[in-house]
Amino acid sequence: MKKYMVLALFIALLGYVNAIAGEDNIIKKPPKGHLKYSIMVHKFANEAGWSGRYSVGDGMTTAMTNILQKSGWFIVLGDKKMRKAAMKEQDFAASGRTTKGKKSPKMGRMTPAQLLLRGSITHVQETSEKSGGINFMGVSLGGSGGEAEINLTIYLVDSTTGQVVASKDLIGKSGRSGYSIGYHGGALGGLTGNFGGEEKDNVQKAIEDAVGQITNYLIAQLDTIPWEATVMLKKGNKIIINRGKRDGVSVGRVFSVGEAEELVDPDTGEVLDSEMTTVATIKVTKVKEKIAYAKPLSGGDKINKGMDVFPIEEQ
Repeated sequence: MKKYMVLALFIALLGYVNAIAGEDNIIKKPPKGHLKYSIMVHKFANEAGWSGRYSVGDGMTTAMTNILQKSGWFIVLGDKKMRKAAMKEQDFAASGRTTKGKKSPKMGRMTPAQLLLRGSITHVQETSEKSGGINFMGVSLGGSGGEAEINLTIYLVDSTTGQVVASKDLIGKSGRSGYSIGYHGGALGGLTGNFGGEEKDNVQKAIEDAVGQITNYLIAQLDTIPWEATVMLKKGNKIIINRGKRDGVSVGRVFSVGEAEELVDPDTGEVLDSEMTTVATIKVTKVKEKIAYAKPLSGGDKINKGMDVFPIEEQ
């Protein structure tokens, strides 16, 4: 009985904090059937001149990559430094100096980033200390040993065109609640939080608030970015597309198939838009990690390898 009373009180306290924080401070789970985009976080440039016991730019990059991965909305790729390290390992394996086998990294199989996230830290400020907050059964709710603010400008870039598709100025504050409710230990049956429970200074708390805001902003932009796939194989009624479970494709999902004609500016050569001519619709019957099998619902005889695949909005 005592255990259930403790759990009920915890839920009430959690609801109180979320009510104060507001819906904007909650990163919602992706809806069922959400189709994912691959994204890479570039190192955040420290243009504020702030220095401390760690690199604030590296801290932002690490926290941003971490929360994007945990959010479930994206296929998150290693940053530029990690991808270079992966390529060096591939080159080393191809040099003939390593044993050959399934553990050897293969060349030509790295996942490309559809979206690139770049950010600049323009100002960092630490303010006077304060105290307070609630600590209940190993759960920290509010309060801090001081405050900090971090000002940023972010850019979301389409890697195909190199164009900035969205940008935003924002301020991360250490005193806000919602993104950084910390769960310490296993006091509630092993319950753990998404931002971890490690001790953080005020700038790190401001970074957490900033990456939470950025994540919600990026999620809000996804409806404006087209998602597409390609027919890899067509044999009779068996169709394979180059997107799978990793990309959010699920059994029963329906797609349109056709040929997209790019509308190119004759003066600049820039692709302005694309016009889709639909020839068929397909339904997914089996999903693997990176590919999906489908059957035609209509126009099956018009489907050819290399055709474009676009999602049909689910009702």
